[in-house]
Amino acid sequence: MDPTFLSTWPAALTPAEDPLTIESGRYCKPDGATACALFAPMHYEPGYAYPLVVWLHGAGADERQLLRVMPLLGMRNYVAVAPRGTFHETEDAGRYNWPQAERHIVLAEHRVFDAVDTARAKYHVHAGRVFLAGFHSGGTMALRIALAHPSRFAGVVSLGGPVPTGGTPLGNLDGVRRLPVLLAAGSHSPGFPPELVSDNQRLLHTAGVPIAVRRYRCGQELSPQMLADVDRWIIEQFTNPRPDRARRDAD
Repeated sequence: MDPTFLSTWPAALTPAEDPLTIESGRYCKPDGATACALFAPMHYEPGYAYPLVVWLHGAGADERQLLRVMPLLGMRNYVAVAPRGTFHETEDAGRYNWPQAERHIVLAEHRVFDAVDTARAKYHVHAGRVFLAGFHSGGTMALRIALAHPSRFAGVVSLGGPVPTGGTPLGNLDGVRRLPVLLAAGSHSPGFPPELVSDNQRLLHTAGVPIAVRRYRCGQELSPQMLADVDRWIIEQFTNPRPDRARRDAD
């Protein structure tokens, strides 16, 4: 079984049509012009500026992972968009990844920013509440992009994906010191073991990055508790913002 998909997800809720109703939320698969999936919340109100979650799927998955994430992250609070990974792992459909090679990093940045533009063109999104989040390799790529462009995001979340190495991920020190970061990992994760989580925490803390760390008794997997904690953390960023972010959030 693909470990990036939640094992608790009902098999009947597989994306079979476009758009697909999920508990009154609306999921739209990519069309010919875009390489991303979109999600609109329950009882969408065009007059309200919603936070936007940009979700980067884990290795061996694709943008349809958003179907499994949003019911546990929040059906009412967010617009969400999920671009497809830059590398097709096999000839099998739906198995993509986010390699840390230079050309894939550049392509990933384009896909993320195009996805934000796509979501903003279709739904009312708060410009100061765009959160980048991902799982496994998607989490590492989310960190890479957000740390390189901290003014574009209200926060970044990595679930099971370590801070990237190579290049200069902390090259923009002034910017990253205003970027909230959430790192989360299972205590039995082979790809993000506890000692590496601690090393990453020290690295970001030393750089002055506002970081929160969550640990879970699981392996390299998503869990309902992880996503519930992500929901709470995101809401905290704009209900109780740091003083140096309050002005931007009010824009």
